[in-house]
Amino acid sequence: MIKYLYNPPIFIKKIFHKWIWNTSNDKILLTFDDGPIPETTPLILSALDKLRIKAAFFCVGNNIDKNPELAKEILSCGHEIGNHTYNHKIITQLNRAAAVNEIKSFINLTECKLDYKPKYFRPPHGRFNFMTDKIVTGLKQSVVMWSLLAYDYKNDLNLVKFVVTKFLKKNSIIVLHDSMKSREIILDSINMIMEQAAENGFEIGEPAECLK
Repeated sequence: MIKYLYNPPIFIKKIFHKWIWNTSNDKILLTFDDGPIPETTPLILSALDKLRIKAAFFCVGNNIDKNPELAKEILSCGHEIGNHTYNHKIITQLNRAAAVNEIKSFINLTECKLDYKPKYFRPPHGRFNFMTDKIVTGLKQSVVMWSLLAYDYKNDLNLVKFVVTKFLKKNSIIVLHDSMKSREIILDSINMIMEQAAENGFEIGEPAECLK
């Protein structure tokens, strides 16, 4: 079914039932993958500040390593930083030791450079398996997936509009991207989500309350 392109199948959610797929408080949560980078992160932070919205940024370790001040700004603005691995490698293509290293290296980096220990993990490209579950459990990370993939990285605002108009729910965890692929449409995408949420009477939540 077409909806599974945007919202993962129920049977997958049941198998990985300990993972977070929707918000727990019937409020929408915005999440941004792949940053931080100078070209997009400041734009997103400025937009969120104007809208008084707090979001979760699932950052890539080597981007934090290259742009530590941007990562610090994300935190100083009151947003959450989540673990999106150090090198954005597909976890399912790695052996266990390499997968552990990708996730653990991110944790070590944020503790060292940001004095911050991430609570949440999201696998790159949404690819995972049972080994992923065992590793993140062992590292005491909670997995946050999503219930609405906006496809903003396709750089097609009409596609984002279709997705948001048709599939936005009051408890959606939305994936957007803090990357060059979405730079041209990211601000319009955020505004479109806000307009659609307001039209439906949906509220926007913060990571701490949405991910309980």
